[in-house]
Amino acid sequence: MHPQIYLASQSPRRRELLEQIGIYSKVMTADVDESPAPKEAPAEYVIRLALEKARVVQAMLGDHEMLPVLAADTAVVVGHEILGKPVNRDDALAMMQRLSGRSHKVLTGVALVDEHTARSRLSVSHVTFRQITEAEALAYWNSGEPQDKAGGYAVQGLGAMFISHLQGSYSGVMGLPLFETAELLQSVGVELLSAANIKIN
Repeated sequence: MHPQIYLASQSPRRRELLEQIGIYSKVMTADVDESPAPKEAPAEYVIRLALEKARVVQAMLGDHEMLPVLAADTAVVVGHEILGKPVNRDDALAMMQRLSGRSHKVLTGVALVDEHTARSRLSVSHVTFRQITEAEALAYWNSGEPQDKAGGYAVQGLGAMFISHLQGSYSGVMGLPLFETAELLQSVGVELLSAANIKIN
């Protein structure tokens, strides 16, 4: 399949989610500083990073490339604190303790940049964890799953066993909200659900 867009992300999950709605992408790496700005609200943070990633890739491609660039950024937020990817075991265990037995928000900003405009959307989901024991948190860390995940867990993996309630976008918690993504793609004329893209068993 010929790519319809560039994806400014190395996340295999985001690429798989795009293919779920019949969109094939070419992956490009966007190297940006992901540090929050002083007093930056989490919603502003994820939108800013998504736009920056998309624009970095667009600049790398140059004026000759006409395909739009899609990027996304996800943050797990407890109160007003953004939980990034755990830097080590102790950091991951502390995150699990923060999330245990309470609700948090997962914000994902999605941006689409083409030769004419830059567009963005925000997805906000509410996730509730059951109580997590120290032994469970350690076993989860030892599984290897939390190491590269925002907030230290993956909704599509072993981390699902801790989630008692999810309100919002499951794909958004994974890292690419498909409703908002589809809106952005359709706004620039990218065809969804075409017979050429979808194979029905």
